[in-house]
Amino acid sequence: MTEMTAEVVTEVRGQVGCITLNRPKAVHALALGMVRDLMAALLAWQHDDKVLAVAIRGNGREGPFGAFCAGGDIRFLHAAGSTGNPQLEDFFTEEYALNHLIHTFGKPYIAFMDGIVMGGGMGISQGGTLRIVTERTKMAMPETAIGLFPDVGGGYFLSRCPGRVGEWLALTGDAIGAADAIDFGLADGFLPADQQAAVWDGLALQTFADGAAVQQWVASKFVAAGACAVSARGQIDHYFALDDAAAIVAALEQSDDEWARATAATLRKRSPLMLHVVLEQVRRARSMGLADDLRMERDMVRHCFYLRPGQSETVEGIRALAVDKDHSPRWNPARVEDVEPALVQSFFKSPWPAHAHPLAALR
Repeated sequence: MTEMTAEVVTEVRGQVGCITLNRPKAVHALALGMVRDLMAALLAWQHDDKVLAVAIRGNGREGPFGAFCAGGDIRFLHAAGSTGNPQLEDFFTEEYALNHLIHTFGKPYIAFMDGIVMGGGMGISQGGTLRIVTERTKMAMPETAIGLFPDVGGGYFLSRCPGRVGEWLALTGDAIGAADAIDFGLADGFLPADQQAAVWDGLALQTFADGAAVQQWVASKFVAAGACAVSARGQIDHYFALDDAAAIVAALEQSDDEWARATAATLRKRSPLMLHVVLEQVRRARSMGLADDLRMERDMVRHCFYLRPGQSETVEGIRALAVDKDHSPRWNPARVEDVEPALVQSFFKSPWPAHAHPLAALR
């Protein structure tokens, strides 16, 4: 579609397939229809020799750029998870298949990660061959705040961050900026926000010999990102290497360090159950390939909604944040010290035999 009323606008400009996410009032929160539109465009362009590369951006409220993608449509997830809507299953299966396609696309995939890049927004950018950040980039995987886990391949790409940065980002949901994203391997280059339009338009005007030339031309526009803001790498690697989530919280709370105490306070607000599950997820994923990680996450997300009927941490977390907005989730168990290991391990048991898994075809 090229109509600007569509939530996903796709067009071929020159030799580049261009995607604009166009749901700015919701910061491009991904709905099932958007996932399907993205998949259809990418599958068509993957085998079109006239399309050498793909570029993706989001529209802000005032026009192009300014916001990339805030994640999945959590209000839909709450409603569907509360009522047993089968589209909930379709959404996660198709979203994760889309994430896999981006990682394995075979042509340059250039993501302009300007503004908010969170959750599902990371899923449609981290598989890119050029992940561009700006001074406005605010990147995070904040799922533990809603009783979920960093999905969309989060186990895979967070576990590849240096040291224990992946565990820290996954458990806290803390946001990082451009320089730290590059330093942690979650972005490839920095472009000032006011130069994005010229690069985007230039993609349509240039003539390129091949996809590699497209990528090289964009990368030639990168400039230095400035200083990193995260200065606690030593503490991150120390505390987030501890054996389990309860030990991490206890050690942080016992510290006299201001950063450690603040981090402990953040973790105390997150789902205690999901802190344990997410730590296990990241550590398992460190030795997995992408397809196996996505299959694991597909198992996990089903359990998030259906393992304990009437007691979904995810439904409760979204209720507190985005539906009732009381910001007082009733987590169960209520304390990180009270989570039973057997409950954590149940999230990693697949509800499907291998041949019948919804993502069995991923390689």
